[in-house]
Amino acid sequence: MKTKTNQNINVGVDTGKFQLDIYIRPLDIYFTVSNDEKGIKEAVKLIKKHHPERIVIEATGRLEMPFIMACANANLPFVIANPVHIKRFAGAIGQRAKTDKLDAQLIAHYGDAIKPKLSTLKPDIMQVMSDLVSRRNQIMAMQTMEKNRLQILPKELAMTIKPILTVFKNQIAKIETKIVNLIESTPDYQAKNIILQSMKGIGKIAAASIISNLPELGYINNKEASSLVGVAPMNKESGRFKGHRKIQGGRHQVRTVLYMAMMSAIQSNPVFKETYQRLVAAGKAKKVAIIACIRKMVVILNSMLRDGVLWEAPKV
Repeated sequence: MKTKTNQNINVGVDTGKFQLDIYIRPLDIYFTVSNDEKGIKEAVKLIKKHHPERIVIEATGRLEMPFIMACANANLPFVIANPVHIKRFAGAIGQRAKTDKLDAQLIAHYGDAIKPKLSTLKPDIMQVMSDLVSRRNQIMAMQTMEKNRLQILPKELAMTIKPILTVFKNQIAKIETKIVNLIESTPDYQAKNIILQSMKGIGKIAAASIISNLPELGYINNKEASSLVGVAPMNKESGRFKGHRKIQGGRHQVRTVLYMAMMSAIQSNPVFKETYQRLVAAGKAKKVAIIACIRKMVVILNSMLRDGVLWEAPKV
């Protein structure tokens, strides 16, 4: 039997690594499911019969993505909410206590009171864009190898390399066109793209890589953002041993793209140019200085996306 109501149904979902806590407002229905394929399928089935106006879930990392994809596939209206906005809402209504159930209730209350705009995130497009960026990187790597061979092989063999370089160039252009078309077809991506590319040094490929491979950016704190990219230095200390701090882990694809973006930013963006030159002058290795600049870039981009503001260089 289907249950219909004239009430506006808002669902709050608190995401954990192993479970989802779900509250349906104002029906006062609370339940938990495992954060896996079986649990998500059960949750979607239970939620769908109440015909929700919106399902609100915090963007805290990729833990929520399987649930969001399930909602998208079931044509359920969902909102990927900025945790900062929900935290401010909690402060506004004076809620300080925290439990999984209370968090789910708070998120549903936020959806009911604020009525945030529905998200138009399309996970399938996100995956396609990520694959296109990966393929472009692969072709770029092959193009570089062929260019290097062109420099060292006899001139008689140049004719066997130049046609291949032409093919690579054409394929890269086609992939870039597809990436731009994907961004322009999705309003949420358009907005992010404009903000990201407002920073000198971030071009369409870097922006696409961030959008597709780092969707959490703008919803997490700066330390988490640096760790996800893999540019947060890790201490290596044990007893009297003091090792060099090194970066490790993270999403290598977006880090590689941002490394190339920083090479451009050092030339065109006075903020990163000054930071890089200061670190090198202080004795830092050039690669270490570049990674430090990337870390600074990630932190700034995270703040820009969080606040929805364009890049504004400091006034001299």
